[in-house]
Amino acid sequence: MAAIALNRDKQSFGELFDHFAPRVKSYLRRLGASDVLAEDLMQEVMLTVWRRAGLFDRAKAGVGTWVFTIARNKRIDALRREKRLEVDMGDPATEPEPEDGTPGPDEQVGAGELAEILRQAIKGLPPEQAELLNMAFYDDKSHSMIAEEMNLPLGTVKSRLRLALQKLRPGLEDQT
Repeated sequence: MAAIALNRDKQSFGELFDHFAPRVKSYLRRLGASDVLAEDLMQEVMLTVWRRAGLFDRAKAGVGTWVFTIARNKRIDALRREKRLEVDMGDPATEPEPEDGTPGPDEQVGAGELAEILRQAIKGLPPEQAELLNMAFYDDKSHSMIAEEMNLPLGTVKSRLRLALQKLRPGLEDQT
């Protein structure tokens, strides 16, 4: 190991490779790696040994312990790379939000239920307030357009709408 670290001795590395490569590959196979992956990881391990031979410290561990520790760490890294979240592409939750701003299926169902609750709540209002709300929200008319069509002052339209919304608010807060 010292000859590899100090002199980049290829013959010493060849001997080390011949001794450890088959053992490392077998060890990686026992850790669950396929033949191809074990071969690739063994190559990475031996390349790491070559590059980092200068970091080896005989006082901390033997050569075999050091090599097999590198092998174990390479296998762990490979498992982390393999571990991916499996996604069911048929799951509606994986569908992207529409780019045009249209609501998704869940939102459409919720909006339909809320619209029905709102219609029922509006029926409980005095007729003049209910009519103004329908014109403002369902017909999408401005307050001034409503005032003109209903032949009412603009302030009256605004105050009736405000009163209608105040009456609706408690019943709708319970529903949402």
